[in-house]
Amino acid sequence: MRTRWGAGLLLLIGFGATAPAAAQETPDSLAERVQRLEETVERLQRQLEEQAQAKVQSRLRNRVELSGLILANGFYNGARVNNADVPQFVVNPQDTSGLPNSHVGGAIRQTRLGIAVSGVRALGGDLSADLQMDFFGGQQPSGGGRTRPLLRVRTAAFRVDWPHVGLLVGQESPLVAQLSPVSFAAIGTPGFVTSGNLWLWIPQVRLTFEAGSRVRFGVQGAALAPMQPSPQPAFDTQPDSAEKSGRPTAEGRVYLGWGSEDTESQIGFGVHRGWIATIADTLLTSEAYTADVRLAIGPKFSLLGEAFFNGQALAGLGGGGVGQNQGASGVPARAQGGWVQLNLRPTFAWELGGGYGFDDPEDADLPATGRLKNVSYEGHLHWRPGGGLLIGLEFRRIETTYQPGVIAANHVNWFAGVAF
Repeated sequence: MRTRWGAGLLLLIGFGATAPAAAQETPDSLAERVQRLEETVERLQRQLEEQAQAKVQSRLRNRVELSGLILANGFYNGARVNNADVPQFVVNPQDTSGLPNSHVGGAIRQTRLGIAVSGVRALGGDLSADLQMDFFGGQQPSGGGRTRPLLRVRTAAFRVDWPHVGLLVGQESPLVAQLSPVSFAAIGTPGFVTSGNLWLWIPQVRLTFEAGSRVRFGVQGAALAPMQPSPQPAFDTQPDSAEKSGRPTAEGRVYLGWGSEDTESQIGFGVHRGWIATIADTLLTSEAYTADVRLAIGPKFSLLGEAFFNGQALAGLGGGGVGQNQGASGVPARAQGGWVQLNLRPTFAWELGGGYGFDDPEDADLPATGRLKNVSYEGHLHWRPGGGLLIGLEFRRIETTYQPGVIAANHVNWFAGVAF
Protein backbone atom coordinates (compact mmCIF):
# COMPACT_ATOMS: atom_id res chain seq x y z
CA MET A 1 0.00 0.00 0.00
CA ARG A 2 2.86 2.38 0.90
CA THR A 3 4.45 1.77 -2.51
CA ARG A 4 1.20 2.65 -4.31
CA TRP A 5 0.79 5.90 -2.30
CA GLY A 6 4.41 6.84 -3.10
CA ALA A 7 3.89 6.17 -6.79
CA GLY A 8 0.66 8.19 -6.78
CA LEU A 9 2.41 11.09 -5.09
CA LEU A 10 5.12 11.04 -7.75
CA LEU A 11 2.44 11.03 -10.43
CA LEU A 12 0.69 14.08 -8.88
CA ILE A 13 4.01 15.92 -8.60
CA GLY A 14 4.71 15.13 -12.22
CA PHE A 15 1.32 16.50 -13.31
CA GLY A 16 1.92 19.65 -11.28
CA ALA A 17 5.31 20.18 -12.88
CA THR A 18 3.92 19.75 -16.38
CA ALA A 19 0.72 21.77 -15.92
CA PRO A 20 2.08 25.22 -16.92
CA ALA A 21 3.75 23.82 -19.97
CA ALA A 22 0.73 21.71 -20.90
CA ALA A 23 -1.40 24.82 -21.45
CA GLN A 24 0.83 25.76 -24.35
CA GLU A 25 1.42 22.27 -25.80
CA THR A 26 -0.59 20.09 -28.15
CA PRO A 27 -2.62 17.12 -26.80
CA ASP A 28 -0.15 14.73 -28.45
CA SER A 29 2.79 16.33 -26.63
CA LEU A 30 0.95 16.19 -23.31
CA ALA A 31 0.10 12.50 -23.85
CA GLU A 32 3.75 11.72 -24.50
CA ARG A 33 4.74 13.44 -21.25
CA VAL A 34 2.11 11.49 -19.31
CA GLN A 35 3.26 8.22 -20.87
CA ARG A 36 6.91 8.88 -19.96
CA LEU A 37 5.92 9.79 -16.42
CA GLU A 38 3.86 6.61 -16.04
CA GLU A 39 6.80 4.53 -17.28
CA THR A 40 9.06 6.23 -14.71
CA VAL A 41 6.59 5.50 -11.91
CA GLU A 42 6.32 1.85 -12.96
CA ARG A 43 10.09 1.52 -12.96
CA LEU A 44 10.32 3.05 -9.47
CA GLN A 45 7.58 0.68 -8.27
CA ARG A 46 9.54 -2.34 -9.52
CA GLN A 47 12.70 -1.09 -7.81
CA LEU A 48 10.89 -0.56 -4.51
CA GLU A 49 9.34 -4.03 -4.70
CA GLU A 50 12.73 -5.61 -5.43
CA GLN A 51 14.30 -3.82 -2.46
CA ALA A 52 11.46 -4.95 -0.18
CA GLN A 53 11.94 -8.56 -1.29
CA ALA A 54 15.74 -8.41 -0.86
CA LYS A 55 15.58 -6.98 2.67
CA VAL A 56 16.82 -9.41 5.33
CA GLN A 57 16.21 -8.77 9.00
CA SER A 58 16.95 -10.97 12.01
CA ARG A 59 14.49 -11.89 14.73
CA LEU A 60 16.17 -9.28 16.99
CA ARG A 61 15.85 -6.55 14.29
CA ASN A 62 19.59 -6.53 13.56
CA ARG A 63 20.70 -5.57 10.08
CA VAL A 64 21.79 -8.74 8.27
CA GLU A 65 23.72 -8.85 5.01
CA LEU A 66 24.28 -11.94 2.88
CA SER A 67 27.32 -12.14 0.61
CA GLY A 68 29.23 -14.76 -1.26
CA LEU A 69 31.25 -15.84 -4.25
CA ILE A 70 30.24 -18.68 -6.57
CA LEU A 71 33.63 -19.65 -7.99
CA ALA A 72 34.79 -22.25 -10.51
CA ASN A 73 38.54 -22.92 -10.86
CA GLY A 74 40.42 -24.85 -13.50
CA PHE A 75 44.07 -25.73 -12.91
CA TYR A 76 47.23 -27.25 -14.33
CA ASN A 77 50.25 -28.48 -12.34
CA GLY A 78 53.55 -29.31 -13.99
CA ALA A 79 54.68 -31.68 -11.21
CA ARG A 80 53.34 -33.58 -8.21
CA VAL A 81 52.31 -31.15 -5.44
CA ASN A 82 50.84 -31.57 -1.96
CA ASN A 83 47.37 -30.35 -3.02
CA ALA A 84 46.21 -30.33 -6.63
CA ASP A 85 43.83 -27.35 -6.84
CA VAL A 86 45.60 -25.05 -4.33
CA PRO A 87 49.21 -26.29 -4.03
CA GLN A 88 51.69 -25.04 -1.42
CA PHE A 89 54.85 -27.08 -2.06
CA VAL A 90 56.26 -29.68 -4.43
CA VAL A 91 56.32 -33.28 -3.20
CA ASN A 92 59.41 -35.48 -3.08
CA PRO A 93 59.57 -38.11 -4.44
CA GLN A 94 57.56 -37.53 -7.60
CA ASP A 95 55.28 -40.26 -8.94
CA THR A 96 57.43 -43.22 -9.99
CA SER A 97 54.57 -45.44 -11.20
CA GLY A 98 55.19 -44.46 -14.81
CA LEU A 99 52.20 -42.11 -15.01
CA PRO A 100 52.80 -38.40 -15.74
CA ASN A 101 53.37 -36.08 -12.77
CA SER A 102 51.69 -33.17 -14.60
CA HIS A 103 47.90 -32.99 -14.46
CA VAL A 104 44.82 -30.80 -15.09
CA GLY A 105 41.53 -30.53 -13.23
CA GLY A 106 38.70 -28.36 -11.98
CA ALA A 107 36.96 -27.58 -8.69
CA ILE A 108 34.20 -25.44 -7.18
CA ARG A 109 35.08 -25.95 -3.52
CA GLN A 110 36.50 -22.43 -3.07
CA THR A 111 32.96 -21.05 -3.36
CA ARG A 112 32.24 -18.82 -0.33
CA LEU A 113 29.21 -17.78 1.72
CA GLY A 114 29.06 -14.97 4.28
CA ILE A 115 26.66 -13.48 6.81
CA ALA A 116 27.29 -10.11 8.49
CA VAL A 117 25.28 -8.63 11.36
CA SER A 118 25.43 -4.94 12.33
CA GLY A 119 23.34 -1.93 13.28
CA VAL A 120 23.00 -2.57 17.01
CA ARG A 121 24.71 -1.45 20.20
CA ALA A 122 25.76 -3.35 23.32
CA LEU A 123 27.81 -2.44 26.40
CA GLY A 124 27.90 1.15 25.17
CA GLY A 125 29.61 0.23 21.87
CA ASP A 126 28.80 -0.81 18.30
CA LEU A 127 28.14 -4.55 18.06
CA SER A 128 28.81 -6.45 14.82
CA ALA A 129 29.44 -10.05 13.79
CA ASP A 130 30.62 -11.88 10.70
CA LEU A 131 30.57 -15.52 9.58
CA GLN A 132 32.49 -16.74 6.51
CA MET A 133 32.19 -20.28 5.14
CA ASP A 134 33.41 -22.24 2.13
CA PHE A 135 33.47 -25.82 0.86
CA PHE A 136 37.18 -26.43 1.45
CA GLY A 137 36.74 -28.78 4.41
CA GLY A 138 37.89 -31.85 2.47
CA GLN A 139 35.73 -34.21 0.46
CA GLN A 140 33.71 -37.35 1.04
CA PRO A 141 35.77 -40.48 0.31
CA SER A 142 33.85 -41.64 -2.73
CA GLY A 143 33.98 -41.99 -6.47
CA GLY A 144 32.70 -38.41 -6.70
CA GLY A 145 35.92 -37.19 -5.09
CA ARG A 146 36.37 -33.44 -5.26
CA THR A 147 32.79 -32.92 -6.52
CA ARG A 148 31.48 -33.70 -3.00
CA PRO A 149 33.22 -31.06 -0.88
CA LEU A 150 32.49 -30.51 2.82
CA LEU A 151 31.29 -27.20 4.23
CA ARG A 152 33.83 -25.43 6.47
CA VAL A 153 33.82 -22.45 8.82
CA ARG A 154 36.60 -20.05 7.80
CA THR A 155 36.13 -17.18 10.21
CA ALA A 156 33.39 -16.48 12.74
CA ALA A 157 33.69 -13.58 15.17
CA PHE A 158 31.83 -10.76 16.86
CA ARG A 159 33.17 -7.33 17.72
CA VAL A 160 32.29 -4.56 20.14
CA ASP A 161 33.85 -1.21 19.16
CA TRP A 162 34.05 1.86 21.38
CA PRO A 163 35.66 5.19 20.35
CA HIS A 164 39.23 4.04 21.07
CA VAL A 165 38.87 0.40 22.11
CA GLY A 166 37.86 -2.73 20.20
CA LEU A 167 37.11 -6.25 21.43
CA LEU A 168 37.00 -9.28 19.09
CA VAL A 169 35.96 -12.79 20.13
CA GLY A 170 35.89 -15.69 17.67
CA GLN A 171 37.91 -17.44 14.99
CA GLU A 172 40.17 -15.15 12.97
CA SER A 173 43.65 -14.88 11.45
CA PRO A 174 46.54 -14.63 13.92
CA LEU A 175 46.99 -11.15 15.32
CA VAL A 176 50.55 -11.02 13.99
CA ALA A 177 49.59 -12.21 10.46
CA GLN A 178 46.27 -10.66 9.51
CA LEU A 179 46.98 -10.07 5.81
CA SER A 180 46.70 -12.40 2.85
CA PRO A 181 47.59 -11.73 -0.80
CA VAL A 182 44.97 -10.88 -3.42
CA SER A 183 43.97 -14.10 -5.18
CA PHE A 184 41.01 -15.99 -6.61
CA ALA A 185 43.14 -19.09 -7.22
CA ALA A 186 44.11 -19.49 -3.55
CA ILE A 187 41.13 -18.76 -1.30
CA GLY A 188 40.54 -22.07 0.48
CA THR A 189 44.15 -21.84 1.60
CA PRO A 190 45.56 -18.32 1.10
CA GLY A 191 48.47 -17.62 -1.22
CA PHE A 192 52.09 -18.02 -0.06
CA VAL A 193 51.16 -20.54 2.65
CA THR A 194 54.37 -22.50 3.46
CA SER A 195 56.13 -19.65 1.60
CA GLY A 196 56.03 -17.05 4.37
CA ASN A 197 52.29 -16.62 5.11
CA LEU A 198 51.30 -17.56 8.71
CA TRP A 199 47.56 -17.58 8.10
CA LEU A 200 45.62 -20.20 10.08
CA TRP A 201 42.20 -19.06 11.39
CA ILE A 202 42.32 -19.70 15.15
CA PRO A 203 39.81 -19.14 18.00
CA GLN A 204 40.94 -16.13 20.03
CA VAL A 205 40.12 -13.12 22.17
CA ARG A 206 41.66 -9.87 20.88
CA LEU A 207 41.78 -6.41 22.42
CA THR A 208 42.77 -3.23 20.52
CA PHE A 209 43.57 0.25 21.87
CA GLU A 210 43.84 2.99 19.23
CA ALA A 211 44.59 6.72 19.48
CA GLY A 212 44.62 9.47 16.87
CA SER A 213 42.44 10.36 13.91
CA ARG A 214 44.33 11.23 10.71
CA VAL A 215 47.35 9.23 11.90
CA ARG A 216 46.46 6.36 14.23
CA PHE A 217 48.62 4.49 16.71
CA GLY A 218 47.42 1.16 18.03
CA VAL A 219 48.38 -1.50 20.57
CA GLN A 220 46.86 -4.97 20.36
CA GLY A 221 46.98 -8.12 22.46
CA ALA A 222 45.42 -11.54 21.92
CA ALA A 223 45.07 -14.90 23.61
CA LEU A 224 44.72 -17.68 21.02
CA ALA A 225 43.71 -21.31 21.36
CA PRO A 226 46.92 -23.41 21.42
CA MET A 227 47.13 -25.44 18.25
CA GLN A 228 49.34 -27.96 16.50
CA PRO A 229 49.13 -29.37 12.94
CA SER A 230 47.86 -32.73 14.25
CA PRO A 231 45.11 -34.57 12.34
CA GLN A 232 41.85 -35.04 14.25
CA PRO A 233 39.36 -37.93 14.13
CA ALA A 234 36.24 -37.60 12.00
CA PHE A 235 33.98 -36.53 14.89
CA ASP A 236 35.30 -36.45 18.47
CA THR A 237 38.26 -34.12 18.95
CA GLN A 238 41.32 -34.93 21.05
CA PRO A 239 43.81 -32.54 22.72
CA ASP A 240 47.11 -32.03 20.91
CA SER A 241 50.51 -31.35 22.46
CA ALA A 242 49.99 -27.58 22.44
CA GLU A 243 46.68 -27.88 24.29
CA LYS A 244 48.32 -30.21 26.81
CA SER A 245 50.73 -27.42 27.71
CA GLY A 246 47.85 -25.86 29.65
CA ARG A 247 48.67 -22.38 28.31
CA PRO A 248 47.02 -20.25 25.62
CA THR A 249 49.14 -18.81 22.83
CA ALA A 250 49.94 -15.13 23.40
CA GLU A 251 50.45 -12.47 20.72
CA GLY A 252 51.00 -8.73 20.77
CA ARG A 253 51.25 -6.09 18.05
CA VAL A 254 51.78 -2.34 17.65
CA TYR A 255 50.88 -0.46 14.48
CA LEU A 256 50.76 2.93 12.80
CA GLY A 257 47.92 3.62 10.36
CA TRP A 258 46.60 6.41 8.15
CA GLY A 259 44.11 6.91 5.35
CA SER A 260 40.69 5.28 4.98
CA GLU A 261 38.88 2.81 2.72
CA ASP A 262 40.83 2.39 -0.56
CA THR A 263 43.77 4.51 0.67
CA GLU A 264 44.06 2.91 4.13
CA SER A 265 47.66 2.08 5.02
CA GLN A 266 49.23 0.41 8.03
CA ILE A 267 52.64 -0.73 9.28
CA GLY A 268 52.85 -3.12 12.21
CA PHE A 269 55.26 -5.16 14.33
CA GLY A 270 54.33 -8.17 16.44
CA VAL A 271 55.51 -10.99 18.66
CA HIS A 272 54.15 -14.54 18.94
CA ARG A 273 54.71 -17.02 21.78
CA GLY A 274 53.18 -20.46 22.30
CA TRP A 275 54.02 -23.61 24.25
CA ILE A 276 54.15 -27.31 23.40
CA ALA A 277 54.13 -30.15 25.93
CA THR A 278 56.75 -32.93 25.66
CA ILE A 279 57.12 -36.42 27.07
CA ALA A 280 59.92 -35.25 29.38
CA ASP A 281 57.45 -32.96 31.20
CA THR A 282 59.07 -29.85 29.75
CA LEU A 283 57.71 -27.21 27.42
CA LEU A 284 58.99 -26.27 23.98
CA THR A 285 58.24 -22.80 22.73
CA SER A 286 56.69 -21.67 19.47
CA GLU A 287 57.85 -18.11 18.83
CA ALA A 288 58.48 -15.44 16.24
CA TYR A 289 58.87 -11.71 15.69
CA THR A 290 56.81 -10.32 12.83
CA ALA A 291 56.40 -7.27 10.60
CA ASP A 292 53.54 -6.41 8.25
CA VAL A 293 52.69 -3.64 5.80
CA ARG A 294 49.60 -2.59 3.85
CA LEU A 295 50.52 0.47 1.82
CA ALA A 296 48.28 2.38 -0.61
CA ILE A 297 50.50 4.11 -3.18
CA GLY A 298 47.98 6.55 -4.58
CA PRO A 299 44.50 5.34 -5.58
CA LYS A 300 45.70 2.61 -7.98
CA PHE A 301 48.75 0.89 -6.45
CA SER A 302 48.87 -1.17 -3.28
CA LEU A 303 51.67 -3.07 -1.55
CA LEU A 304 51.00 -5.97 0.84
CA GLY A 305 53.54 -7.95 2.79
CA GLU A 306 54.47 -9.84 5.96
CA ALA A 307 57.65 -11.30 7.41
CA PHE A 308 58.68 -13.35 10.44
CA PHE A 309 62.10 -13.58 12.09
CA ASN A 310 63.75 -15.79 14.72
CA GLY A 311 60.84 -18.19 14.42
CA GLN A 312 60.58 -21.75 15.62
CA ALA A 313 57.86 -24.43 15.76
CA LEU A 314 55.45 -22.36 13.64
CA ALA A 315 53.58 -25.09 11.78
CA GLY A 316 50.66 -24.54 14.18
CA LEU A 317 50.11 -21.13 12.55
CA GLY A 318 49.30 -22.75 9.24
CA GLY A 319 52.52 -23.94 7.66
CA GLY A 320 55.48 -22.02 9.07
CA GLY A 321 58.78 -23.85 8.57
CA VAL A 322 57.25 -25.29 5.35
CA GLY A 323 54.76 -27.15 7.54
CA GLN A 324 57.45 -28.74 9.74
CA ASN A 325 57.09 -28.09 13.46
CA GLN A 326 59.83 -30.26 14.97
CA GLY A 327 62.83 -31.91 13.42
CA ALA A 328 65.35 -34.53 14.47
CA SER A 329 65.10 -35.60 18.16
CA GLY A 330 62.10 -33.33 18.70
CA VAL A 331 64.10 -30.12 18.22
CA PRO A 332 61.84 -27.18 17.28
CA ALA A 333 62.36 -26.29 13.62
CA ARG A 334 63.76 -22.76 13.42
CA ALA A 335 62.69 -20.72 10.39
CA GLN A 336 62.34 -17.30 8.84
CA GLY A 337 60.25 -16.15 5.90
CA GLY A 338 57.90 -13.64 4.39
CA TRP A 339 55.95 -12.58 1.34
CA VAL A 340 55.24 -9.41 -0.63
CA GLN A 341 52.71 -8.55 -3.37
CA LEU A 342 52.34 -5.43 -5.54
CA ASN A 343 48.95 -4.77 -7.15
CA LEU A 344 47.82 -2.29 -9.79
CA ARG A 345 44.18 -1.45 -10.44
CA PRO A 346 44.12 1.07 -13.32
CA THR A 347 40.31 0.88 -13.54
CA PHE A 348 37.58 -0.72 -11.46
CA ALA A 349 37.30 -3.55 -13.99
CA TRP A 350 40.97 -4.54 -14.26
CA GLU A 351 43.56 -5.60 -11.71
CA LEU A 352 47.01 -7.10 -12.20
CA GLY A 353 49.91 -7.80 -9.91
CA GLY A 354 52.53 -10.20 -8.72
CA GLY A 355 54.40 -11.33 -5.66
CA TYR A 356 57.10 -13.44 -4.06
CA GLY A 357 57.25 -15.51 -0.87
CA PHE A 358 59.71 -17.80 0.87
CA ASP A 359 60.05 -19.94 3.98
CA ASP A 360 63.56 -21.03 4.96
CA PRO A 361 63.88 -23.47 7.91
CA GLU A 362 67.24 -24.16 9.52
CA ASP A 363 68.64 -27.17 7.66
CA ALA A 364 70.33 -28.60 10.77
CA ASP A 365 66.98 -28.88 12.58
CA LEU A 366 65.35 -31.09 9.93
CA PRO A 367 65.59 -34.80 9.12
CA ALA A 368 67.26 -36.02 5.93
CA THR A 369 63.90 -36.10 4.13
CA GLY A 370 62.84 -32.62 5.28
CA ARG A 371 61.82 -29.66 3.12
CA LEU A 372 64.81 -27.32 3.40
CA LYS A 373 63.25 -24.28 1.69
CA ASN A 374 60.12 -23.29 -0.22
CA VAL A 375 59.84 -20.37 -2.65
CA SER A 376 56.78 -19.16 -4.59
CA TYR A 377 56.45 -16.63 -7.42
CA GLU A 378 52.97 -15.39 -8.34
CA GLY A 379 51.32 -13.28 -11.05
CA HIS A 380 47.65 -12.55 -11.74
CA LEU A 381 45.24 -10.73 -14.04
CA HIS A 382 41.65 -10.17 -12.91
CA TRP A 383 38.72 -8.72 -14.86
CA ARG A 384 35.40 -7.53 -13.38
CA PRO A 385 33.15 -6.66 -16.35
CA GLY A 386 30.18 -5.83 -14.12
CA GLY A 387 27.24 -7.40 -12.34
CA GLY A 388 29.54 -9.20 -9.92
CA LEU A 389 31.11 -11.31 -12.69
CA LEU A 390 34.79 -12.22 -12.14
CA ILE A 391 37.13 -13.70 -14.74
CA GLY A 392 40.86 -14.15 -14.43
CA LEU A 393 44.11 -16.06 -14.76
CA GLU A 394 46.81 -16.67 -12.14
CA PHE A 395 50.24 -18.24 -12.45
CA ARG A 396 52.43 -19.57 -9.67
CA ARG A 397 55.86 -21.18 -9.73
CA ILE A 398 56.78 -23.21 -6.66
CA GLU A 399 60.35 -24.32 -5.94
CA THR A 400 60.89 -26.70 -3.01
CA THR A 401 64.39 -27.65 -1.88
CA TYR A 402 65.28 -31.13 -0.59
CA GLN A 403 68.69 -32.61 0.11
CA PRO A 404 69.04 -33.90 -3.48
CA GLY A 405 68.18 -30.44 -4.87
CA VAL A 406 65.32 -28.20 -5.99
CA ILE A 407 62.08 -29.59 -7.44
CA ALA A 408 59.89 -27.05 -9.26
CA ALA A 409 56.27 -26.99 -10.38
CA ASN A 410 54.34 -24.47 -12.49
CA HIS A 411 50.73 -23.97 -11.43
CA VAL A 412 48.26 -22.25 -13.79
CA ASN A 413 44.78 -21.41 -12.50
CA TRP A 414 41.94 -19.93 -14.54
CA PHE A 415 38.70 -18.96 -12.85
CA ALA A 416 35.24 -17.53 -13.38
CA GLY A 417 32.75 -16.59 -10.72
CA VAL A 418 29.95 -14.32 -9.56
CA ALA A 419 30.19 -12.25 -6.38
CA PHE A 420 27.03 -11.17 -4.57
